Amino acid sequence: MRYWWVNQNQTFDHEFRGGYLWSPKRKSNQQRNPFYEFMREVSPGDLIFSFQGSRIPALGIAQSHCYEAPKPDEFGSAGANWSDIGWKLEVRYLQLHDQIRPADHIELLRPILPEKYSPLQATGRGNQSVYLTRVSPYLASALVGLIGEEARQLVQPEHGVAEATAEDEIPVDQSIPAILQWEDQIAQQIETETQIPETEREALIIARRGQGVFKRNVQRHEVRCRLTGVDRIEHLIASHCKPWRDCESNEERLDGENGLLLTPTIDHLFDRGFISFENDGTLLVSPVAHRESLVRMGIPVEEVRNVGRFTEGQKAYLEFHRESLFLSARL
Repeated sequence: MRYWWVNQNQTFDHEFRGGYLWSPKRKSNQQRNPFYEFMREVSPGDLIFSFQGSRIPALGIAQSHCYEAPKPDEFGSAGANWSDIGWKLEVRYLQLHDQIRPADHIELLRPILPEKYSPLQATGRGNQSVYLTRVSPYLASALVGLIGEEARQLVQPEHGVAEATAEDEIPVDQSIPAILQWEDQIAQQIETETQIPETEREALIIARRGQGVFKRNVQRHEVRCRLTGVDRIEHLIASHCKPWRDCESNEERLDGENGLLLTPTIDHLFDRGFISFENDGTLLVSPVAHRESLVRMGIPVEEVRNVGRFTEGQKAYLEFHRESLFLSARL
């Protein structure tokens, strides 16, 4: 379990009401931002301190890993320079009645602020260059103590560290419905593009599900699931390395080198960024993925696995997958 601090000056109202966090993937100049990359490290059950203005108005419990999502419409003009596609994760918020000002307690907090990526300045004011950053267990415990009973009801101290409780609410992963809704909108746009021949429109829509022309194109490069060895085509999905929703052209959506033949379980892990591959064929396993579940799905989490060579075209698409989907900050 990890502890996080998020500065939400522009977006708190929308994110609180909507039950989520959203960030761009990169800065406006396309450079990496560690405070956006941290979104890829949050796991369900992690505790999040929300900071707005000068106070902590809410605590949150992460309900999902992050996933690709368009910039929320409700943001309006907020973050006008932000990219249209970013990271989103579901959060269950608790609004606090006792909304403390960290600046009032800076003498207590200053000695335990991190030297790097601190959410607060030495004066106790928020560090406005920070969006999401890690909070140490010591700082988390101090903040819970200052907030008081509301925070203590949400967390349990164990070995001196605050641990989030599940209470009686069952987390609901909204990532799949959200991604499907996004893809539905793209599919509707393709269906209305009358300049594209009808047969090609059908092929593009079917490619979204890893079938049809796209699957046949992938078969020119792949003959079996790289991890399970299954080679019966009826049991395999043509999984996009650069997701169908992210493709910049219809050619990319049908490019056979933009795909791997995977069994449904492996396709799920690959599509959600829980696994990826280096260009040399080395399997990458996300550090935030649930290890026991991966083992049950046949993923070797304690050994190095190489799945074989990729074509040059596949390598280019896999680079996108590692950089834009894999749930591990690559700083």
